[in-house]
Amino acid sequence: MSDVVLTERVGNVLVATLNRPEARNALSPGLIDDLSDVLRSADADPEVRAVVVTGAGTVFCAGMDLKAFTKGGKFDGLVWFFREGIATPVVAALNGSAMGGGFELMLACDLVVAAEGAKLGMSEVKRGLFAAGGGTTLASRAPLSVALEMGLTGDPVTAAQAREFGLVNRVVPADQVLTEALALASRIAENGPLGVAMTKKLMRERRWGEPEEVTAVFRSADATEGARAFAERRPPVWTGA
Repeated sequence: MSDVVLTERVGNVLVATLNRPEARNALSPGLIDDLSDVLRSADADPEVRAVVVTGAGTVFCAGMDLKAFTKGGKFDGLVWFFREGIATPVVAALNGSAMGGGFELMLACDLVVAAEGAKLGMSEVKRGLFAAGGGTTLASRAPLSVALEMGLTGDPVTAAQAREFGLVNRVVPADQVLTEALALASRIAENGPLGVAMTKKLMRERRWGEPEEVTAVFRSADATEGARAFAERRPPVWTGA
């Protein structure tokens, strides 16, 4: 793996940093493939209970690397994440603007902390393209009129507007973005991993849990541990089983 995606463990949280600041962290085929590997590895690691994705420099992600695109580069390495996600909760820490594919990467995450000066948008139509990485599903997250205006004009919105639309959880000063995102991810990581994973799955699918899903979590060792820890007034020790 190259250095275009940096990783760091903070307790049970994995921080993945897009590291192409000279290119505004544009999504090159190499960065896409490396981030895909990082996300798959994190999801397979029981010690990683939340992931934070952020960018180096002052821009979260400017979208697809158009220079690589004109040379025939392949950009499908994250399609699985945009479509399916991972069981582990992912927090996007927008240290700066998220445009095009960067905005779609943000949409694929579960929670978003954005810098006050960040702008968010789908600029694909300005390049003769469309938001093929999931941006066209925006109308399921924001009012249709808002989604259509963003998608058809390619014009960005501010972080504050994005929060009003329900696309962003927190808007903070730029120098506090990673701290706030880590705090949020750490609060998630403190909870029972089976319960967290099932909650994310069912909320994403907008449905009730099936009887077998309820049984799998409610009769787990973690459920017993959670009840005992509460009764004994101590922090639970989760095993993910």
